[in-house]
Amino acid sequence: MQTTTFRVHTGSRPVVHDITSECAQFAQQASGGGDGLLNVFVPHATAGLAVLELGAGSDHDLLSVLAGLLPEDDRWRHAHGSRGHGRSHVLPAFAPPYATIPVIGGRLALGTWQSVAVVDLNADNPDRQVRLSFLS
Repeated sequence: MQTTTFRVHTGSRPVVHDITSECAQFAQQASGGGDGLLNVFVPHATAGLAVLELGAGSDHDLLSVLAGLLPEDDRWRHAHGSRGHGRSHVLPAFAPPYATIPVIGGRLALGTWQSVAVVDLNADNPDRQVRLSFLS
């Protein structure tokens, strides 16, 4: 298994941050142009991953749905940090912190419009780590 990590700055607002190019570059290098699986993992209790279309509004739609499901208010028992911080701890149940993507011929076998993105609602932690692991 080959592995690497990189950092993503997500800022202080809810965001869907595209990491497809980092995933694709690592998959190409680690696979040597061959086949395998790329595991993407964010080692955070308050962030997740999504494989979805980006740039056509789906990223904003996802944030809107999550805002409805996980409101930024005082209902959360997990209440340290900024207002509504508890919702960030529930996020991984909806956007898990992992994704596995087939790699074929050194390329991510994503659908035509699919991208890989970090989903982060947590204003208290603007810097995230992403671990990529390639299994052949």
